[in-house]
Amino acid sequence: MNGLTEPEICALKEALDDEYRAWATYDQVIADFGEVPPFSNIRTAEARHIEALCALFAHYGLPIPPNSWPGKVERYADLQAACAAGVAAEIANGAMYERLLAASRRPDILTVLRNLQEASQQRHLPAFQRAAQRPAGGGCGDGRRRRGGGG
Repeated sequence: MNGLTEPEICALKEALDDEYRAWATYDQVIADFGEVPPFSNIRTAEARHIEALCALFAHYGLPIPPNSWPGKVERYADLQAACAAGVAAEIANGAMYERLLAASRRPDILTVLRNLQEASQQRHLPAFQRAAQRPAGGGCGDGRRRRGGGG
């Protein structure tokens, strides 16, 4: 037995699923528009977040669920819409982690969840907010599709 409570297991699963979705979303934006900031940097960070959560799964002997999000995430008409969605997603992510933090008192779980929340709120959200405010031709605000299909 891994010693985790059902709420702790559910919190870890929800956090991992959310990080998987974020990674897949930002990966799709990159597939559609090219290696554009802040998506390229944040996708790399999301991979580190996934690794941190997977380490907890391994530590507690939990099977690591596969990422079912690739090919199932929303696609955006332009980078401006993708940036706006990034802002909304990171705001929701902060609230999700606030809720998940109440599920455990284990220091290792709390440390990982707090670190992920901090990254979301202190780095990812401001990066998307800055990119969304750039004028046309300056990153997210240029509105032009660089590669890929639409949808």
